[in-house]
Amino acid sequence: MKRTLLFVLGGVFLGGIIHLAIVFLVPFYAGNDAWAQMQRFGRDGQFHTLPMAEPGAEPIAALDPRMVEAVCRFNLAGGPVRVRAEFSDEFWSVAVFDRRGRNIYSLNDRAAERSKLDLAILTPLHMAQLRQNPPASLETAIVLELPIQAGFIVLRAFVPDDSMLPGATTALRDADCSGTL
Repeated sequence: MKRTLLFVLGGVFLGGIIHLAIVFLVPFYAGNDAWAQMQRFGRDGQFHTLPMAEPGAEPIAALDPRMVEAVCRFNLAGGPVRVRAEFSDEFWSVAVFDRRGRNIYSLNDRAAERSKLDLAILTPLHMAQLRQNPPASLETAIVLELPIQAGFIVLRAFVPDDSMLPGATTALRDADCSGTL
C-alpha cells in the first residue's frame, strides 16, 4: 500500500513537471509558425528566390530538386495583393498559404491555360468594396476572395535540365507581389 502511494505521488509529481515544461514552451512554438519562418527570406511584398534544394539542406522541407521556388509574404490589412509573373512553356505553379502554412489555394499552368500569371488576393471586405467600382485591370485576373489577413505565396517553376535554370530563375526574380490592383 505504501509503495503504491509512492508510485502515485511520483507519477503526479512527474506529470506536473511535464505540464509546466509544456506550458513554458508554448510561447516559443506559437511564434514560430510558417509565416514567421518565411520572414528569413526577405521583406514582405516581394518575391525572394529560394536557394536550390540540396539533399539534407532544403530551405523549406520537402522541396523538389527540379523546381525553382520563390516566396512572398503578404498582409492584406494594407489592401489587396496582386501577383504577376510570366513563365516559359515549362510547368509552373502558384500556391497561397495562410499564416499557419495551410494551403488554401493552388493553381498551375495547365489549369490556368496560359503562361502569364495574374492573380489578385482580397479579403471579403475588399471584394465588397471592389464590386461597387471594379477596375478594368482585373478583367483578365484571377480574383481570390480569402478569409485571411496574412499569408505567403510560393511560386514554382520546373527546370527539366540545368540549361533552363537561368530562364526559370529570371521569371521568379521578375515576379511581382505588390499591393497595387
